Amino acid sequence: MTTATRPRRAVVTGASSGIGAATVRSLRAQGWDVVATARRGDRLAALAGETGADTVVADVTVPADVARLAAHVRDTGGADALVNNAGGAFGLDPVESGDVEQWRAMYELNVLGTLQVTQALLPVLRERDEADVVVVTSTAAFGPYEGGAGYTGVKAAEQMLATTLRWEIVGEPIRVIEIAPGAVATDEFALVRFGGDAERAAAVYAGYQPLVAEDIADAIVWTLTRPSHVNIDTLVVRPRAQASNTKTARTGV
Repeated sequence: MTTATRPRRAVVTGASSGIGAATVRSLRAQGWDVVATARRGDRLAALAGETGADTVVADVTVPADVARLAAHVRDTGGADALVNNAGGAFGLDPVESGDVEQWRAMYELNVLGTLQVTQALLPVLRERDEADVVVVTSTAAFGPYEGGAGYTGVKAAEQMLATTLRWEIVGEPIRVIEIAPGAVATDEFALVRFGGDAERAAAVYAGYQPLVAEDIADAIVWTLTRPSHVNIDTLVVRPRAQASNTKTARTGV
């Protein structure tokens, strides 16, 4: 198959649920080949059965796993795009009482995980005539909120990673795209943040219509399918009801 006729191929991290899984589904529906990666093999297997995606069980915080992922991608056809989606928030505690291990885990996952996967796959992406790196950050990167210093800090660091990479490789045919979601109601994000407290997690999205994972997947696919000379540097996507990290109109809708 020639370069002109072969499907584009994307690697999506954090693909076992939420935005990652929705992105895999959306890309496959658009005719892309996809390598979906996450820690949970059972969920990846179900996603592969549903979508036909290739899968690699890997933890983006483990260097050996990242190296194995990159080798698999390189050896099975390369990649046109990397979607760095793996991430998450742990806790909502004030700075004074914040859990150091939760902060460390957030940094390892959101920042160093993105760094390691990007470093490993850049040589693979460079084998294409044109390629893309997408980094899914958060509106948390754009401003503080009480209890959020750990998460806002790591998302700001991840945003700087993406921005600096764009500056460093400018002139190469590789776009660096940041997608910054606001409140997205997925099956796990808030639940994980609050240690499985379903009532507290549900309260995050009470009284208004939050985004859903498919909204962000749609945004990701849109940026990847712009003409190659168009770079969407940063795309902020919020629910209509959410004006900022600290102001949401909870009207009961």
